[in-house]
Amino acid sequence: SPHSAWKARDSLEKRHRALMETFGIKLEVLPDGRRRWHGCSKDTPRCFPTVHSRTPEYLVAGRWTPPCCLRALRETARHVVAELEAAGIRYWLEGGSLLGAVRLGDIIPWDYDVDVGLYREDVPKCRWLEAVLTSGGPVEDPEGFLWEKAAEGEFFRVHYSRANRLHVDLWPFYVRPGGVMTKDTWLGHRQDVEFPERFLVPLVSVAFAGGSAKAPNDPRAFLELKFGPGVVESPEYPNPAVRRLAQDVGNK
Repeated sequence: SPHSAWKARDSLEKRHRALMETFGIKLEVLPDGRRRWHGCSKDTPRCFPTVHSRTPEYLVAGRWTPPCCLRALRETARHVVAELEAAGIRYWLEGGSLLGAVRLGDIIPWDYDVDVGLYREDVPKCRWLEAVLTSGGPVEDPEGFLWEKAAEGEFFRVHYSRANRLHVDLWPFYVRPGGVMTKDTWLGHRQDVEFPERFLVPLVSVAFAGGSAKAPNDPRAFLELKFGPGVVESPEYPNPAVRRLAQDVGNK
């Protein structure tokens, strides 16, 4: 009967989704080329818990960033870049995000957030950052992205949504005497160093996350100042003491 046929289809669909979850499959490409997502969305939490020692759970398991999480990071990055540019804010890609742009024109395939630097004096130009400063709490924009001040220090964070905490970190820098860019919060990461403002005058455009973003005018020199010589050609996980890229190369 039609009812029995519907029950059979529903049962098959539930078993199929359970199988995808068992194997940890986030994106399924169907025989006709269509794509079916089984991972996170704006209405669900991200696919991995709190990151410890700069190493997300999926890296410990020998996997790279789930495709649904990368999709959310790209959407959030493009949204933040569009808002900053519309506001006339001077910003640039930082750290691993700039590394990804130089190597791939995209987010590094095992990364879990996006880092952006901006001039601290320009912060009030962005209506959402200004609203965060004025209200003292998080602010949700009309497209569902959540802007807030980070709990860890003097910087901002833009989440994919209230439910999904994949995010872009916004780091306010300012010029100290001698033309050196500095900031007020340092988390002890390798790339957490001061640098000459000349890298930002002028800024240049680079391909990133399906669009374009601003970057220092000599990205290679900027990255080598932050990470060391040869960093562009020598990819490595954020914390090699926990897991090294060499353990997983060839398995992806």
